Amino acid sequence: MSFQERCFSLFRFSLFRAGFILAAVAIGCAVSSPASAQTPASTPTSKIWTVPEVGALPNDAFGAQVRRGRDLITATYAHIGPEVSDAPRRYAGNNLACTNCHLEAGTKKFGLPIFGLFELFPQYSARLGAEITIEDRVNSCMVRSMNGRELPNDSPEMQAIVAYIKFLSSGVAPGQKLSGLGAGAMPELKRAADPVRGKAIYVNACQACHNTDGSGIRRSLPTTDLGYMMPPLWGPDSFNDGAGMARLITAANFLHFNMPHGADYLNPQLSVEQAWDVAAFVVSMPRPKKAGLDKDFPDLLKKPVDTPYGPYADGFSEQQHKYGPFAPIRAALAKLKAKKGQ
Repeated sequence: MSFQERCFSLFRFSLFRAGFILAAVAIGCAVSSPASAQTPASTPTSKIWTVPEVGALPNDAFGAQVRRGRDLITATYAHIGPEVSDAPRRYAGNNLACTNCHLEAGTKKFGLPIFGLFELFPQYSARLGAEITIEDRVNSCMVRSMNGRELPNDSPEMQAIVAYIKFLSSGVAPGQKLSGLGAGAMPELKRAADPVRGKAIYVNACQACHNTDGSGIRRSLPTTDLGYMMPPLWGPDSFNDGAGMARLITAANFLHFNMPHGADYLNPQLSVEQAWDVAAFVVSMPRPKKAGLDKDFPDLLKKPVDTPYGPYADGFSEQQHKYGPFAPIRAALAKLKAKKGQ
C-alpha cells in the first residue's frame, strides 16, 4: 500500500471514530437529561414577561379606553390640566404629565413604571395608615405630584387610567412582583447630601434642559399649549412638597438611573455621589405646599426616613430627614420598634 493510500485509510478511520464519539455523546446527553426525557415537545417553555403593546389592541371599546388612559398619562395637561377649556375637568393643578415621573408612559424599568402594579392592590399604605385601592393610589399622585384634586372613581378619566394600568399588568400573576419597579436602590452616602455641591452638578448636567430657574421648557404653539418639552423641577408649576419626588431617596435614585436623557439603569451617567447631591439641590428648592402633611403616616414608626416634614418619632431634625445621613435614623427607629414590639 502506498504512502498516500495509507494516509487516506487513516483519515477515513479518524472520521468514522469521530462520528461514533459524537453520536455517543449526543445519545448520552439525551439519555442523561431529565428535561429531554420527560418534557413533551409540545410543552411551551417558561415565557418571559414583556410589556404588552397598546397599539396591538383592536379598535373596540376596551382598546379605546386603554388608549385614552395612555393619553391621560402622556399628555395629562391637555385633558385634565389647569388650562383646559372645560373647567370641571381641571383636575391637575399644574401642567406636568404623569409620564414626567412615570417615564415612557410608565413602561421604563426603574423609571417609576406602572406596569405590573394592578394586581398589587388593594394594599396597605403607611402614609394613610389604611388599605388603599388602585384608584386611591392614582389620586395620591393627583393631589401631590400633579398638585391638584382627586378624580372621582366613576369618572371616565379614572376608569381609563385604571384600564391602562390593568392592561400593562396583563399576564402578571396575582402577587407576582416584576423586576424594574420603583426608581432603583443605589448605595446611600455616609454623609448628608449637599445641595451646594448639587447646584454645580445641576448647572453642568441639568440646566440645559430644565432651565436656570428649574422652570423647564414649554412646548407651545401660538394658540395651543402642548405642555412641557422638559418639565419644571421646582417652582409654581411643579410637584408639591408632599409628592414622592420631593423625598431625597426617591429623587436621587430616579436621577441616577434615568438622567440626563439617554441614561438608564444599565448606563447611568451621574455617579452615585453626584446623584445624591444634585437631588439634594432639587428638593431644597421652593415648590407648592400641600396642606395637612402633619396627618401623613399616623404611625410615625412607619414614616420613611427621608420624609422631609414632621412630626417624627425618632428625635432627629427635619434637616437630617431631608438630606441624611439616614443610617442613624434607621437605627433609632429600629430600637423604638423593638421597644414597642413591632
